[in-house]
Amino acid sequence: MTRYQPKLSSGHASQSGVALIEVLVSILLFSLGILGLIGLQARAISLSVDAEDRNRAALIANDIATTMWTQRTVAIDPAAGTPSWNDRASNPQAGGLPGGTVTITAVAAATNTADILITWRSPQRSASEQDSRLTTRVALPLIP
Repeated sequence: MTRYQPKLSSGHASQSGVALIEVLVSILLFSLGILGLIGLQARAISLSVDAEDRNRAALIANDIATTMWTQRTVAIDPAAGTPSWNDRASNPQAGGLPGGTVTITAVAAATNTADILITWRSPQRSASEQDSRLTTRVALPLIP
């Protein structure tokens, strides 16, 4: 007497290895998500450094404007003083900026107005990118 042995269905044979493919796809998607998070973190750090540099530039411009206000003139030489405004602006360890420079331009002597331009180059920027800039206009009241 022969015993009946059931045949393996052809569906079972075609399913072999599907779990491994599902695991590999899930690892791929997880890896892409992690890479996205790393890129997002790097961009956040870059924007944070840029905001810190802009804050330093604003503080330097505020110091120059305060000096103009106390001396009651917009005719201030950025190379004068010890240390000079340019020396202060270009020294990151002393609250300045990397490659920072200060330019003071009298807009109109009759109105006692000047522009303070502070430029710097962030170390993360490539040589083809423009320098960062901050411009502040100072208008002092005319004293008779």
